[in-house]
Amino acid sequence: MSNDKKPFIVEGKLSDNERLKAESRHLRGTIEQDLKDELTGGFTADNFQLIRFHGMYQQDDRDIRPERAKQKLEPLHNVMLRARLPGGIITPDQWQVIDKFAADHTLYGSIRLTTRQTFQFHGVLKPEIKKMHQTLNKAGIDSIATAGDVNRNVLCTSNPIESELHLEAYEWAKKISEHLLPKTRAYAEIWLDGEKVESTEDEVEPILGDNYLPRKFKTTVVIPPQNDVDVHANDLNFVAIEENGKLVGFNVLVGGGLAMTHGDTSTYPRKADDFGFISLKDTLAVAEAVVTTQRDWGNRVNRKNAKTKYTLERVGVENFKAEVEKRAGISFQESRPYTFTSRGDRFGWVEGIDGKYHLTVFIENGRILDFPERTLKTGCLEIAKIHQGDFRLTANQNLIIAGVPADQKDVIEKLAREHGLIEADTSQQMLDSMACVSLPTCPLAMAEAERYLPEAVRRMEDILTAHDLADESIIFRITGCPNGCGRAMLAEIGLVGKGPGKYNLHLGGNREGTRIPRMYRENIGEDEIFAEIDTLVTKWSDERQAKESFGDFVIRAGIIKPVVDSARDFYE
Repeated sequence: MSNDKKPFIVEGKLSDNERLKAESRHLRGTIEQDLKDELTGGFTADNFQLIRFHGMYQQDDRDIRPERAKQKLEPLHNVMLRARLPGGIITPDQWQVIDKFAADHTLYGSIRLTTRQTFQFHGVLKPEIKKMHQTLNKAGIDSIATAGDVNRNVLCTSNPIESELHLEAYEWAKKISEHLLPKTRAYAEIWLDGEKVESTEDEVEPILGDNYLPRKFKTTVVIPPQNDVDVHANDLNFVAIEENGKLVGFNVLVGGGLAMTHGDTSTYPRKADDFGFISLKDTLAVAEAVVTTQRDWGNRVNRKNAKTKYTLERVGVENFKAEVEKRAGISFQESRPYTFTSRGDRFGWVEGIDGKYHLTVFIENGRILDFPERTLKTGCLEIAKIHQGDFRLTANQNLIIAGVPADQKDVIEKLAREHGLIEADTSQQMLDSMACVSLPTCPLAMAEAERYLPEAVRRMEDILTAHDLADESIIFRITGCPNGCGRAMLAEIGLVGKGPGKYNLHLGGNREGTRIPRMYRENIGEDEIFAEIDTLVTKWSDERQAKESFGDFVIRAGIIKPVVDSARDFYE
């Protein structure tokens, strides 16, 4: 790093993650040796962290951990893999491959659609890990850089107004993903039996650097008026600007993020700043410049303050923006106008401009599995066997069966209905609710989320019905911890896990996803939460203005103070 950057470098002892990245030989560590160790089902020492750069997290089933301890057995270690699917598009042939692997080689047999617009395998034991990567590779899929201190899976709007913009935006999502990938050959060497590099000293990481980024980094491409990727949850966002139906460039938003730490007021959710407009030709240069500026200026001493949002707060938005302009060799133009009107998925059939049809189906919590009354996994497989288009995974954990010819609509819909992928009684409240995975597999989970969501939504539905609001809904999200995966910090009502059966209740987000909610009650149980919600919905029903959303009402009525500057007033 040159001397002119030193004023923005945090001095102090580097976090231990910086040591392990520096010593990892460009993410190799001793992962290969660990794979051969049959004495444990897990990864040891630094490798526990390094496998994240290869798209995996080590987990165990916390429901059975006590019983295994009684039997003097180690936890049932396994890995969760998150695939890299820029824009969330997957072919029917690829779907059949992942369906078979989930059925034959995972503990749970499910495919999990995630808020990162991709799929996850849960419960892969150590002997199956290499097979998993090689199976995916043969199908044209990898998991490079979907976790760890790198740019992760690049999101792209799944549900645009029907136009030619989606294909262009999707192509940019792929280009950005490829441009920002690690250049190390470690993934191919370890998992695909690739030819080994004789000396890792000859390898160069021109964008990410030899120590990679200070913290995880998330990027999106979004097409207004839909904010289905929740731009303010991400470090870098490219907002598509069109003229006469053609994509002409992007507004660039930098520094969003939702994660925080309970009890640590130096951490907070933050909205992204709009840096301005760029032409298409400058897209990759700007993406690279934002990443390298964060690489050089980010906090490598305290990981809790290492994300881009904290770098902007520390060095100043204008200083960060000026550095990006210098590195990219551009000047941001004044932002072009755009409006977000919604962020949910549009369920049912929609006709595209090419005369083909797209069917969006609701997947509760993104969990594709065969249940007694809903054989979702079998249904998706049967559709994949005959589908002539592709599948689009949404950032709201749902599935789009896209590019269906008119003469195939009836057979696709028949299969979807037979297997419970289309249900007439799914409420709008359920469609507008979401949860992270949480227990039993996530090691960070403090409270239930995915498993609790159906009950919580039923209670929400009962409250709305009791107040003659059954046709209304509230953006409602639950996360098992404050790490932000379920994006509760952009909900009208957000529950953030604090402990078993206990949550912080946040209010005041909006339906467009452009306002952060504030904590209303701390560390309260489920009955108390819904008593509060019932009281608030009563007031909303009695006092709301025409078509006023719940989130807007609690702000206007003075029930909760809006978060104007999350870095300064989130905890007021």
